[in-house]
Amino acid sequence: MSDSTYTVSGMTCGHCARSVEEGIRALDGVTAVAADPATGAVTVSSAAALAVEDVRGAVEEAGYRLP
Repeated sequence: MSDSTYTVSGMTCGHCARSVEEGIRALDGVTAVAADPATGAVTVSSAAALAVEDVRGAVEEAGYRLP
């Protein structure tokens, strides 16, 4: 099991957070995602460590940025 926290730019509300969560949740091996639009923090639990580029792709596809 692996837990990672990322900082996502551009989330301003609950709808934004849900969009990011849904995108990341679709990645293979992800077991849980929690996004906080107030801080930009997104915590991801997965069966194994995720490639940052995969997470970045999911975030960008949702319309946000992972610096």
